[in-house]
Amino acid sequence: TAGVLCCFYPFVCVQDLNKRLSLPADIRIPDSYLEKLQLSSPSFDQPLSRRSRRASLSEIGFGKLETYVKLDKLGEGTYATVFKGRSKLTDNLVALKEIRLEHEEGAPCTAIREVSLLKDLKHANIVTLHDIIHTEKSLTLVFEYLDKDLKQYMDDCGNILSMQNVKIFLFQILRGLAYCHKRKVLHRDLKPQNLLINDRGELKLADFGLARAKSVPTKTYSNEVVTLWYRPPDVLLGSSEYSTQIDMWGVGCIFYEMAAGRPLFPGSTVEDELHLIFRLLGTPTEDNWETYILNIFLLLNKDSMRQPYFRSLGPRVHTLPESISIFTLKEVQLQRDPGYRNSSYPESGEE
Repeated sequence: TAGVLCCFYPFVCVQDLNKRLSLPADIRIPDSYLEKLQLSSPSFDQPLSRRSRRASLSEIGFGKLETYVKLDKLGEGTYATVFKGRSKLTDNLVALKEIRLEHEEGAPCTAIREVSLLKDLKHANIVTLHDIIHTEKSLTLVFEYLDKDLKQYMDDCGNILSMQNVKIFLFQILRGLAYCHKRKVLHRDLKPQNLLINDRGELKLADFGLARAKSVPTKTYSNEVVTLWYRPPDVLLGSSEYSTQIDMWGVGCIFYEMAAGRPLFPGSTVEDELHLIFRLLGTPTEDNWETYILNIFLLLNKDSMRQPYFRSLGPRVHTLPESISIFTLKEVQLQRDPGYRNSSYPESGEE
């Protein structure tokens, strides 16, 4: 309830969110900015302790709105507005997700959930949360900036993607998702709009506002998750007991959309969505329902990244550290998509 959230939310912000950043010991702020603050950065052979890093965050500028400059508005939703911004600390571009706190019925829950999960998820294919700024009227999450989402990328390509690029994007989705599932985190809202891509072709899972940490595979959750086109049939029928399958169904739908250039099940209502699914996959009965669902997810298991389909990416993609991009490998390069209409293109792309 709103009353409970009112009591709970400030406690989380002050007591927990202020400890949000476990910055690496070798973090270095640009000397020019440190000079303005009359501060100095310790040499690399003298790493800061965790306590010292946290104590100095506020002094350096973390957690303060004035540290970031708003540029363009990127989007707006019911509770939040996203801006393109720039950090005065590093001069890097950032994405500022400004969550309005006057809507006490929904914003605090999704905000706390996203923060609590993202602060513990550190992976090359998951968007990085850099900073959190709490004021009386808003909570601003500062993310790394990526140029566009997968939907925008497909639109730029006229929905005609190179199959090599489809493979590279799919592998990155699975890589980020495997990391989440290994840590018992369900994303629950996979769709092209929540997959961000930078100019290098690196893809990252974003928007964890609906994500949940699951304790057991069949825990009961809300069935009002996942955009209609990417929602599995059991959830469409009202099931609130699900596990990693809810994410893997979305992956399959996104894979088809990238390869075919159109959504797999573009239903306008729940009934229409079920009709499209059953028309393609067959209509289950009460007797064969469990087998029906099992067959759908048979190939979407924990070994999905080991499928022969990804063999051309080379064996080294399976041994990379979690924080390292697959584009550090020479054998992984984007190709120019046949329908690409933009004059700019990732430098690693082939003509």
